[in-house]
Amino acid sequence: MLPSPIARSLSTAVRRTTPKIEITKTTSLKTNPITKLSRLEQLRSQLQQEDSSLQEFAYESSTATAAQHEEPIHNNTKIIRKKAAPKPARILPKPSWLKAPPATSENYKNLRSTVRELGLATVCEEAKCPNIGECWGGLSKNPDEEGDGTATATIMIMGDTCTRGCSFCAVKTSRTPPPLDIKEPSKVAHAISKWDLDYVVLTSVDRDDLVDQGALHFRSVVQKIKEKKPQMLVEALTPDFRGDLELVTQVATSGLDVYAHNIETVERLQRRVRDRRAGYQQSLSVLQHVKQVHKDFNISKPILTKTSIMLGLGETKEDIRQTMQDLREHDVDVLTFGQYLQPSRRHLPVKEYVTPEKFEEWRIIGEEEFGFKYVASGPLVRSSYKAGEFFLKNLIKEQEKELQA
Repeated sequence: MLPSPIARSLSTAVRRTTPKIEITKTTSLKTNPITKLSRLEQLRSQLQQEDSSLQEFAYESSTATAAQHEEPIHNNTKIIRKKAAPKPARILPKPSWLKAPPATSENYKNLRSTVRELGLATVCEEAKCPNIGECWGGLSKNPDEEGDGTATATIMIMGDTCTRGCSFCAVKTSRTPPPLDIKEPSKVAHAISKWDLDYVVLTSVDRDDLVDQGALHFRSVVQKIKEKKPQMLVEALTPDFRGDLELVTQVATSGLDVYAHNIETVERLQRRVRDRRAGYQQSLSVLQHVKQVHKDFNISKPILTKTSIMLGLGETKEDIRQTMQDLREHDVDVLTFGQYLQPSRRHLPVKEYVTPEKFEEWRIIGEEEFGFKYVASGPLVRSSYKAGEFFLKNLIKEQEKELQA
């Protein structure tokens, strides 16, 4: 490391003001430690007695501001001891509205048991999602139990270790994750067929270490699920595949119902929040390409595109509105807003806890002003939070519009 200008100046001052000390060579192979210490003391004494310019670097005049801690020394000068800047609070206290119900329903327990049995990973667990009990609870045959909606689970395929290191994410990272499990597509399809689910979200870690970045594996999982349970609604929450649109095509034509890819945050904060290999325009191109693929391949089955934005990272109202505008220009149908929660002290700190009222305001703006088909917005909303309910409600709305037309 190169020395700083101040350090070089200090070194020059010492050389100029220090008298030359000649050390006589001796024939002895051993140095007398007492003699060595004596010479060091002599040098220190001479440096202290010299009328050198070292004080110009170490001290400032007595006119320094009173806000700094000062300690008087000789010659009417004062040593300045600057206080270190206070460290910002790393984790803000959570407000009362950030509370999720406990995970205790039978459907939750059964689903968790199957996950353990087959060695599957779920983003609900890996990313420490607070809504796991509510989503996995789903429909309950007993009215006294939890679960009164559409049962939804999010399966994380291609392992539990990501090749990227986004500063908001709690998933493990490595440059060389374990190889893919070639039996995983069949395992996932088998597990889902056993669960009392209506809707499944498939997501994955990024696998930049693979030639196709896992796109064909992702495609295979979707197809196996559809073979096993054709009525199952499938959403794929995919990586960006580094912007390789041919790989996006592989997943987009697999037979899924919703293609999701998260833009995560506003354009201004992308480089601070996401891994350097991700990008705002890259994510927009992925989402837009999905719709184009269906037109190019004359696929009659409709497909929805979806993305998610975290709030509380320091974004402004103008940032959010511009992001919504960009998403609509790229024909994105569904948008979710959720509160960013800091997974640990190693991750990005929360800048603000957005109120439920503000989230509701963004929902209304998204649907009524920008024209998204559906906007899910709330402090605990996540990309896949009750995704099945959002999708089914949207279908009902579309059907109602068609009947009224």
